Amino acid sequence: MMNSKSKRIITIVVTALAAGMVVLSGIMKLTQSAQVMEGLNKVGVGPYVILLGCMEIGFTLLYLYPKTMKLGFILLSCYFAGALATELSHGTPFNAITPIALVWISAFLRDRTTFLPTT
Repeated sequence: MMNSKSKRIITIVVTALAAGMVVLSGIMKLTQSAQVMEGLNKVGVGPYVILLGCMEIGFTLLYLYPKTMKLGFILLSCYFAGALATELSHGTPFNAITPIALVWISAFLRDRTTFLPTT
């Protein structure tokens, strides 16, 4: 079994990776990076780039704050599920897979009651 210090370090690292990826994506949307705009315009959501960037950053902040972690988790999951559905329907690369996987892994490490009932 893993000791509590190792588990804590792994949890922090995975959570930081997940949050960092999403916040960086949000910042790239807010700065309207040419690469991001090209991809978003291709799938028809270019006009909403600022809103999407704000949502990513806002949902991540909710996810990072312990009292609102579960709400942030649900919002991030829904956001990236929608992004994945959009990518699937337009034949674009599956960029949403990594952040949603890291969010789910870090949520499980942070609070298993997100997925499992308390007993």
